[in-house]
Amino acid sequence: MKVLYLANNRIGLDCLKVLLDQGDTLAGLVVHPAAKGKFRDEILALASLPAERVFPGERVRAPEVESALAALRPDAVLSVHFGYRIGAGVLGAARLGAFNLHPGYLPYNRGLYPNVWAIAEGTPAGVTLHRMDAGFDTGAVVAQRRVEVLPTDTGETLYHRLETEALVLFREAWPSVRAGSFRAVAQEAGGTSHTAKDLPGLDRLDPEARMTVRELVDRLRARTFPPHAGCYLEEPSGRRIYLRLWLGESP
Repeated sequence: MKVLYLANNRIGLDCLKVLLDQGDTLAGLVVHPAAKGKFRDEILALASLPAERVFPGERVRAPEVESALAALRPDAVLSVHFGYRIGAGVLGAARLGAFNLHPGYLPYNRGLYPNVWAIAEGTPAGVTLHRMDAGFDTGAVVAQRRVEVLPTDTGETLYHRLETEALVLFREAWPSVRAGSFRAVAQEAGGTSHTAKDLPGLDRLDPEARMTVRELVDRLRARTFPPHAGCYLEEPSGRRIYLRLWLGESP
């Protein structure tokens, strides 16, 4: 099967290995720019495609790039931790459709930072392989796995456990996509969605605000992900005091 692959990060590299191990070929590859890409060089090296079949992620919606991607006539489009919005011309280019591996338990935590919001808001955490449509993480669910949020989880530890479970899910679910035997089910009503604009309100701690100890702890641990700065208190001078949380269990 020919796959148009849009990928970033370690999970993008790991899923590429699965694709190739299962016998898929790449119709084309779309990656983040060097300044924003993670594991970009490793993904490029493993894909080993000629330059004319590698495309810049930041221009994925440019008409000439969209036309070139559609002209590859892939059997499927697959997005893994790809951070740019994909246009209708690419979403509709593949025989089997377009799919996204999302590190959230849809319909909860659509959009960015599912690991953060699952802790901060107490919503279900997990990973989902879903069909892509014109919305943002709103397409029908092909497969998903729930991941327990542990009392000792931070944004960092949950992120890495979601990565691990996403790879397990992808290994299990992708063969049904390849075979065309998958069944996609519409997402349940409700859920939650977040963008990058929501983070400042979570990070700034108001010293006069009323909240339970649990609410404060959850905010702090949700944003504990070194080297990211995390939550902060702002002094009258404008100086910010940042807080991170260490969590452990009794022996």
